[in-house]
Amino acid sequence: MASIGTPFTSEATRVMLCGSGELGKEVVIELQRYGVEVIAVDAYENAPAMQVADRSHCVSMLDGEALRAVIEKERPHLVVPEVEAIATDTLAELQREGLTTIIPTPRATQLTMNREGIRRLAAEELGLKTSPYQFASSEEEYLAAVKEIGLPLVVKPIMSSSGKGQSTVRNDEEIKPAWQYAQDGGRAGKGKVIVEGFVDFDYEITQLTVRHAGGTSFCEPIGHIQVDGDYRESWQPQPMNDAAKAEAQRYAKAVTDNLGGRGIFGVELFVKGDEVIFSEISPRPHDTGMVTMIAQDLSQFALHARAILGLPIPNIQQHGPSASAVLLVEGESLCVSYSNLERALTDPDTQLRLFGKPQVSGKRRMGVVVARGNSIDEAREKARNASAAIDVTL
Repeated sequence: MASIGTPFTSEATRVMLCGSGELGKEVVIELQRYGVEVIAVDAYENAPAMQVADRSHCVSMLDGEALRAVIEKERPHLVVPEVEAIATDTLAELQREGLTTIIPTPRATQLTMNREGIRRLAAEELGLKTSPYQFASSEEEYLAAVKEIGLPLVVKPIMSSSGKGQSTVRNDEEIKPAWQYAQDGGRAGKGKVIVEGFVDFDYEITQLTVRHAGGTSFCEPIGHIQVDGDYRESWQPQPMNDAAKAEAQRYAKAVTDNLGGRGIFGVELFVKGDEVIFSEISPRPHDTGMVTMIAQDLSQFALHARAILGLPIPNIQQHGPSASAVLLVEGESLCVSYSNLERALTDPDTQLRLFGKPQVSGKRRMGVVVARGNSIDEAREKARNASAAIDVTL
C-alpha cells in the first residue's frame, strides 16, 4: 500500500479478518499499531479478535451470499482469511470484480483451505516428498484406501483445523470410528477425507515463511508436540543440521512461491536426518508460531501485518531459546474464570495470553504461556509449569 489513512475517515485503510480466533486477535493488535481500521468476522459472537477489532459481524463464512454482503457493506481494502471454513470461491469472485484484495491470493486460499488441493500441488505438481496418501469421498472408498495404505495411518477431513476430526488408526477396531469422527469434525460438515500412511521421522517442524515486498524471509524452525492433531507445545529454534535446514527452506519457498501473494505461511514438515517430507501449509500465522511472541523481535503476527501492508521486513532477530505451552481446558461452561495467575507469572521471561474465548465445550485451547530460558529444555519447563499453575473455574 502506498499510504495508510486515519481510521473512521474516508481515507481509512480497512482490513477484514475472516475468522476471529486467538491468532486473528494478535493480527488485529498488530494492524492497529499502524492505524488500520479492522473488521472482524466469525460464525459466533464475541470471538477473541472481535474483542479488539473496530467492528465485527457474525455470519457463516461458508455462506457465500452472506460473506459477499458483509464485504460489500464494509468495502475492505484487504480480506485476510484466518480459518478454513470460508466460501473461497466467493472471495475469488470479489477480487476479480475489483472489490477487494484477498491475502495472500484467491488461489492460495482455495488450495490451502482444502487438504486435497495443497497435497496434490506439493506431491503431484512440485514433486515434493510427502507421506503416502489417498482421498475418499465415501465409506467404501475410505475402507479401500485403508486397505491399500495399511495400518497404522492417520485420517483427517480435507477441511479442518486444530485436530478436529483427525484420528490415528492403529488397529482394525479403530477404522470405522475414525471415519465417523472425520465426518463429525470437518469444518464444512460431512465429506471427503485424506488417509495418510505413517512416515518415519526424527521430529516435525513449522517453517514460518514470509513473502513480502522485498522477497522471502524465514524464521528459525519451530519444533512442536501435537496430541490428536492439535498443538500442545512449541519451541524455537528447533535444532537442525545445515543440510536439513536448507532443504526445509527450499520446500517452503517452492510451495509459497507457487501460491504467491504476501504474508506469513506456516509450512509443516517432517524431518528425518537430512531428508524433509512435506505435510501441510497454512497461508496465515500458525498456532505453533505463538512462541514467536517471545522468541523474536518481530512476532509472526507483526511480520504478517507488515507483509500484507507492503512494509519492509528487516532481518529477524532471535532473543534466545523459547517455548510455548497451551492452557487446555476441558468441560462445559459459558463463563470461564482463571486464578493463581501470580504463581504462573513469577518467573522472569514468562508471559501469559488468555484468549478471552466466550465458552468451552469439550476440550478447548483457552490460553498460552510463552517463556525464554538458557536452553530449550529450560524454556519448555518454564512454560509447562506456568501453564499448569493456572487454576480454571468452569
